[in-house]
Parts: sequence; C-alpha cells; structure tokens
Amino acid sequence: MSTVPPVIELEPAPTSEANLEAAAWVFKALSDPARLKILAYLASHDTGPCCGPEGGICACDLEAVTGLSQPTVSHHMKCLISAKLVIGEKRGRWMYYRIDPKGFALLRAFLPRIGG
Repeated sequence: MSTVPPVIELEPAPTSEANLEAAAWVFKALSDPARLKILAYLASHDTGPCCGPEGGICACDLEAVTGLSQPTVSHHMKCLISAKLVIGEKRGRWMYYRIDPKGFALLRAFLPRIGG
C-alpha cells in the first residue's frame, strides 16, 4: 500500500477518481486474512482481557488473537488505520484500537453502487 491514503468521501460523484481511489485503499486493507481477523475481533469486543476495562482493544490482545509478533500487528494496524477502518489511541505506553465507523460507511455506500 502507498504511504499516503486518499481522502475518503463518496459525494457527489460515486465514481469520481478520488472516490475510486478511496474505495481501493479500503479494499486493499481488507485483502489480508490477518487484518480481517483483527477487524472481526474488534467488531465483536469492546475491551480485551489484557489491559483492563478502559474501552478499546490493547495491541497485546491482538497479538494473542492473531498469533503474530508485535511488529507485524503494528504493521497491520497501521494499514487499517490509514484506511480509516480502525482508530488507534495511545494511552501511556500502550495502543488501544476500536472500529472506525467512517471506513465502514464508505463500504456501505460504495458496494451498492457497483452491484448490490
């Protein structure tokens, strides 16, 4: 994935170049099984078992869920954040993540326009 994500917006023209770039960015982020596993976990959990009930899933919880190392999880999270599918928040030394509804709003708006 490129290092600069496109601006995510779908109005007014659903097939404008900017909208297609934004949708492609989201689909690229969704194209990895580990990222899909992370998203499924984030969508079904408000907090994780590792770092308390503060809201959000700690990065160490995602390591346990995926079986991946911390640097690999961080890479996947960077991709998901840049696609606006996940919000990351640093609290002290730890990163906490949760679903970002903006990226999913793009998917909900875009998919019906291409055949659903």
